[in-house]
Amino acid sequence: MIKSKTQLSVSAIKNGTVIDHIPADSLFDVIQILGLNKLDKMITFGTNLESKKLGRKAIIKLSKVFFDESDLNRIALVAPLAKLSIIKDYKVVEKRVVEIPDEIESIAKCVNPKCITNNENVKTRFYVVSKEKVALKCHYCEKITDKENLVIL
Repeated sequence: MIKSKTQLSVSAIKNGTVIDHIPADSLFDVIQILGLNKLDKMITFGTNLESKKLGRKAIIKLSKVFFDESDLNRIALVAPLAKLSIIKDYKVVEKRVVEIPDEIESIAKCVNPKCITNNENVKTRFYVVSKEKVALKCHYCEKITDKENLVIL
């Protein structure tokens, strides 16, 4: 890190992933969902940064870390406007916007305590009824789980 009297700069990463446009209040949800607290790689994050789109945003930079599709789906549930940049040799080689899929399996918990998925060894399965407000309809009991009650597995 480079310090000056007015600015703190963070070193660029050679290879890895940058997750940007995370709502500031969702930063620690993303960290938990992805299990970043268990990684032994370099992680830099900032929160409450100014953003024209979000007002306040967070960003995560991960050295030597890349994500698969199920990880991106998890991020989308709590940070639907997040953008990922894949870095190779200090250059952005790919940019992706996370997107909530039409169906979600084994990522979230059903809000209904009587649902079969909460009482037996059955994988959760949801149909996304609202991508903007994040609302999921359980395939088994048909209860709607909204963002406020969302528990990521």
